Amino acid sequence: MSEPALTLDALNRMDRDSFTRTLGDIFEHSPWIAEGAWPARPFADIDALHGAMAAVLAQAPDDAKLGLIRAHPELAGAAMREKLLTADSTAEQTGAGLTSLSDAETARFDALNREYRTRFGFPFVIAVKGRGKDEILAAFERRVRNEPGVERETALAEIAGIARLRLDALLATP
Repeated sequence: MSEPALTLDALNRMDRDSFTRTLGDIFEHSPWIAEGAWPARPFADIDALHGAMAAVLAQAPDDAKLGLIRAHPELAGAAMREKLLTADSTAEQTGAGLTSLSDAETARFDALNREYRTRFGFPFVIAVKGRGKDEILAAFERRVRNEPGVERETALAEIAGIARLRLDALLATP
């Protein structure tokens, strides 16, 4: 029998440390976002929780935002191939077909990862859930041509979307 999903009520009753530990990886390797959202409890719904976390991110200094973007793994990159990703990232990339690429597809992702990181100084981030590898590659090829400021904001918006998907998966709804 599987363990029941976490409820919003249980989350609202947690102390700061438990709350931060539970939600610390909703925003990839960035527990400071969960910790910063804790004082906004109680949350009426998942929208309110996500909104509080997004507000912490929006108010963060630029270096913290850049650190969050850089905390994300490259898509179909070496960390994935070496099985070094978080459970969430592994499941997300597997669901998008990124763990079963042909040699030519792997080479294309590797080339785009290098080009993107060279241009922007951080990895390409996109919410892969519900998207296939062809759609992801098309977005990758389009976004690598963005202006740096536009791409930084796009990456942060994608990260907020990933966080929402992770919250939806974690929390049981009444």
